[in-house]
Amino acid sequence: MRASTLTLRDACHHHGMRYVDRTDAGIKLAAEIVRVVPGPAVVLGIPRGGVIVAVPVARALRAPLDVVVPRKVGAPFNPELGLGAVAPGVRVLDETLIARLGVSAEYLEGEIARQEEEIARRTVAYRGDRPPVELEGRTAVIVDDGVATGGTALAAVGWARAQRAPTVVFGAPVGPPETVARLGAACDAVVLLQAPYGFSAVGEWYERFDQVTDDEVRAALAGAG
Repeated sequence: MRASTLTLRDACHHHGMRYVDRTDAGIKLAAEIVRVVPGPAVVLGIPRGGVIVAVPVARALRAPLDVVVPRKVGAPFNPELGLGAVAPGVRVLDETLIARLGVSAEYLEGEIARQEEEIARRTVAYRGDRPPVELEGRTAVIVDDGVATGGTALAAVGWARAQRAPTVVFGAPVGPPETVARLGAACDAVVLLQAPYGFSAVGEWYERFDQVTDDEVRAALAGAG
């Protein structure tokens, strides 16, 4: 297991700082990430909201910005319940939960295939005809606007490793303490600005947490690229 640097600010504060919006969160996150990321980097935003947070991070690191599109694999009759997550060529599945719910292999393969189609569609929608940024020999900095269970983040980390990124860092403005440990086992460093106990929803930590549109994601990538 790799050594994991955990940068935690306000780890025990129940009433921590709220962010004005995703750009504000990104500026604050960038200030911490520049301390732990050595050398050349590529910043990978998780759409949609994570891409907006990633823009100031890419600027601070003078790094190219790209997307990585993980998708949650939803349980039958309860799509909000994640059985795991997929990213291009990567599966991170909760085998214990799948067995406990008695999820059939047919359902699982069908759901994964649906999510893989959605990943392909979104990747083209966001990136257009630009080729993906090469990760080999660079630190992959994966950014989201917040993290809950960490399932999609883990799939994104697996994808970055498969693209031969020698170092993978995950950064988000907020998430629960137990997810920090889960991500810390998979990443070289985790930068979480706030890890409040009793964490419930990412949106509670923002004054403005509007839905981000596909157009906003495209504009962010075009502006940073």
